[in-house]
Amino acid sequence: MSEIGVIVRLRWALIVATLRRSPWQVVAFAFGLLGALALVVFATMSGWEWGGSMLTSRRSFELTDLLYLRIVMILAGGAITFVTGVVQLMLVGGGAAMDTSKFALFGIEDRRLQLGLMISGLCSIPAIAGLLALLGWSTVFRNMGVMTLLVGVVSAPLAIITVVALSRTLISLATTLVTSKRGRNALYIVIVLLFIVICQIPSMIAGPGFGAEESDSLTTLLTLVMFHQIATIVGWTPWGAAFALPFDAFMGAWGHLCIHLMILAATWIVCFAVCTWCLRRERLTVGRSEAKTSIRGIGAFGWMPDSPSGAISARLLTYLRRDPRQVMVLIIPIFFVVIFAIQARGVSMVVWQSLIWAGWMMALMESNGLAYDGGGFAMEVIAGVRGHVDRIGRVRVYVAIIVIYMLVLGVVIALITGDWAHPRELFAGLVAMAAGIGIAFSGLGLAEITSCTLMYPVASLNKPFSSPQGRAVAQGFFPLVYMLGSVVLMLPTIAVAIGLGAGDVPRPWFAMLIPVSLLNGCAALAGGVWLGGRLLDRRSLDVLRNLDSFASLQR
Repeated sequence: MSEIGVIVRLRWALIVATLRRSPWQVVAFAFGLLGALALVVFATMSGWEWGGSMLTSRRSFELTDLLYLRIVMILAGGAITFVTGVVQLMLVGGGAAMDTSKFALFGIEDRRLQLGLMISGLCSIPAIAGLLALLGWSTVFRNMGVMTLLVGVVSAPLAIITVVALSRTLISLATTLVTSKRGRNALYIVIVLLFIVICQIPSMIAGPGFGAEESDSLTTLLTLVMFHQIATIVGWTPWGAAFALPFDAFMGAWGHLCIHLMILAATWIVCFAVCTWCLRRERLTVGRSEAKTSIRGIGAFGWMPDSPSGAISARLLTYLRRDPRQVMVLIIPIFFVVIFAIQARGVSMVVWQSLIWAGWMMALMESNGLAYDGGGFAMEVIAGVRGHVDRIGRVRVYVAIIVIYMLVLGVVIALITGDWAHPRELFAGLVAMAAGIGIAFSGLGLAEITSCTLMYPVASLNKPFSSPQGRAVAQGFFPLVYMLGSVVLMLPTIAVAIGLGAGDVPRPWFAMLIPVSLLNGCAALAGGVWLGGRLLDRRSLDVLRNLDSFASLQR
């Protein structure tokens, strides 16, 4: 067991070493601790307040209270368990600090190494915070009997063990079975899209009947029963079994409680066996070369303008085609349309407004574009390319993508909503499209400034699931600055829209928003290209140093 203890101590030693590296790491760690403390306090206070309405007598206990509590606990607990695995796979993956491949040289037996890694995962700050939050939430059972409270307390560590085991299994399978670059890229896209869908499920399925007033009590009761059946099904899965244990104890269903415990034990055993198998397989197949791919011609370099800016545009297009980290910017707008179409309930303007949100997000990756380019930017510095030439080369590509993409989405929305046959609704859609293009242009202009000033590390192209170790504050704060700044640049358009709405002007006057939005966006884009080019001329060497440090974080 000495190796297991060393692995656990190693996790905390790495945390301490990271904190000593930079003051920003200390700040990020402090914010993380504050967030964990807030979670624990919120869970404890919520459990205490909800548990205060519970009665000690089973006969006087309100059935609806029990149903609501059971539904919330099992469905929310199962969702948290599942989403945690997806988030771990999307943000951490095979590039984490405690990656199994980093222990290959130490000759630790597979089972011991895997057990040590799982225990070290249980000793991490997120796991400890989750455990304390569930223990605090267990106060909700204090009026439901001593045995129920005791089982609720015991179920907390069982749930955390299950979360860690399932997360590690998902990561191990993804990094072991998906070995080709094309497969990793496809899996990365699927995982990110799955995460977006999961985040939107509550708003898509929420209906006006659930949680309504007592005037429609039958509908509310039927909806409650439906969700209770769903919760029962989830409770018999590894994702919800731990959260069903307190209710088994309260109802005296000891047979169900034993079966739920066996489900959890079987889940841990299977997860451990799968992770150990993945570790052994990864060691046996390490260094295996991928299939060779042949490339014909010079691609975009053959039809782009024969100039430095044309070469930069061709290089950017080549990167966008092969980089799964940036291809999401082309998929998310489609998801916006689909999600808003589901939520529209016959109101076509709800679908048209998805173009505004899509435009807001389309230049998000370009706001840190040089970090995604990596070492390729060094060629520009060596060749003495001017900053405005680089900015023009990059903007050319994104402007074409934004305009073509928005027009195609506009045609699709007009067809699926039927607004192409209704001039009034089609006019409102054209205004929304112009606003989407305008905010996309303003965001692109700001991105040409932030990409050479507010830089932060990104995952390696070969490990899109990895998370760079360091600069967590910058990774979370700089994109927020970009998103807020792109809205600020559209304040002239927003002011005109507010003025037209407050002035109660005739509907045709709202056509002013089309040229105003486009001119506002183009002005912000031109200013961003000019200022971004000047900044890049002055900071080119600093940018290279930053890219070099980012590359060291990706290894």
